[in-house]
Amino acid sequence: MTTSHDSDKPVALITGASRGIGLAIARELSSTHELILGASSETSLADVLAEFPGARPFIAELTDKDAIARAVADAGLSGESSSNARLDVLVHSAGVADGETVAETPWDVYERVFSVNVFAVAELTRLLLPALRAAGGQVVTINSGSGYFSGVGSAVYSGSKFALRAFSDALREEERGGVRVTSIHPGRVDTDMQMELQASYGNHDYDGSLYIRPESVAATVRLAVDATPEAMIENLAIRPVHK
Repeated sequence: MTTSHDSDKPVALITGASRGIGLAIARELSSTHELILGASSETSLADVLAEFPGARPFIAELTDKDAIARAVADAGLSGESSSNARLDVLVHSAGVADGETVAETPWDVYERVFSVNVFAVAELTRLLLPALRAAGGQVVTINSGSGYFSGVGSAVYSGSKFALRAFSDALREEERGGVRVTSIHPGRVDTDMQMELQASYGNHDYDGSLYIRPESVAATVRLAVDATPEAMIENLAIRPVHK
């Protein structure tokens, strides 16, 4: 069941909002926006919804296009005539990292990573474009430094982020003048995903202070969202001070 928004605040949908960068973005935007918070299960989102009374859930397994369509309908965003159809900001923060060398990575790993990092972004954006166009809204993709550079063991993750950058660039030109599109490229961020990645690299002496805080990435999203209507931050990179 959906509930209609009851204020004049703009509405932001954030995927991957249960932890890490997505949760930091939710906290950053909560003072100025009504929130629709995305996660793969109700259980993973329960504590977050308790933190943001009035926020609406957006529950979808992002490898399943039918689940994405159902979540859009459940959130009341599938038609311009819906009372909930207003959407001002769409932040694609959900993402996964996996893969080893090309010789060691099977088909299903590519399929899963690209499904979450690229295909789900494309499908969710397609379904929500009518609402975004009506609001003169904005799409923000949380990309990565790996959207520009690749290396040993990075074919899968970097490949998906290169593809996400290409998608964002194309969408920006297709919707220019109607929907703003911003691509955020953080370096290494102190998140659970980063801890898992470092462990996979053999780094068992993790020091989160060497990496960007999720709140710093959220601040770059705020910068893009708060740009005045005639301006668009197209690409923004944020890197750790330490090498």
